[in-house]
Amino acid sequence: MAVIQHTLTLVTSGRGTYEFTDRVEEQVRRSGLRVGIASVFCQHTSCSLLLMENADPSARRDLEAWLDRLVPEDDPHFEHTMEGPDDMPAHIKMALTRTSETLPFASGSLQLGTWQGLFLWEHRNARHTRRVVVTLLGE
Repeated sequence: MAVIQHTLTLVTSGRGTYEFTDRVEEQVRRSGLRVGIASVFCQHTSCSLLLMENADPSARRDLEAWLDRLVPEDDPHFEHTMEGPDDMPAHIKMALTRTSETLPFASGSLQLGTWQGLFLWEHRNARHTRRVVVTLLGE
């Protein structure tokens, strides 16, 4: 078994979902591995990863709106507010979602379903540069 690791840099322009499926698939293709798994890990505490519908963006917008209603900004009970009203909600949203995904690959391609895509889900309002570690394990 071979292990190959790369760190991807993703730049966001604020809250929302940013698809990067193609960047992970590129790493799989470049690796020369035929079959295995791709472990994808986000190194931040105010954004998360999302395996979600990539054909109709309204599915992601509905999910974002639902989570915003669940964890609103300016909750008077939050103590952690020094970095702004979106900071603590971003940490809670990250904790409720995922910071890693494990995806199978074969023949140089991720084995995703027809409408699945991999997204960075930015929970902060401002632009951020995010790091995502992709570890490939396979043969």
